[in-house]
Amino acid sequence: MRRLEESQKNHEIVRTIIALSHNMSIAAIAEGIETSQQLAQLRNYRCEYGQGYFFARPLDAVAATDFIAQMRQW
Repeated sequence: MRRLEESQKNHEIVRTIIALSHNMSIAAIAEGIETSQQLAQLRNYRCEYGQGYFFARPLDAVAATDFIAQMRQW
């Protein structure tokens, strides 16, 4: 996702991959989300899931369990 903003071609690639996943009834998961702008764009493309530093740094099992228990809604 870090290069999404670099060109319109990158936007088209991401949009096409998400559309392909929808056509195949497969959930799309975006990796490397670091900014709210990237998240907003992915929502516009109807990307179902995402992960990246925007949400949290890598966590061990205990910290991940605590993080999930907080039930944050993005």
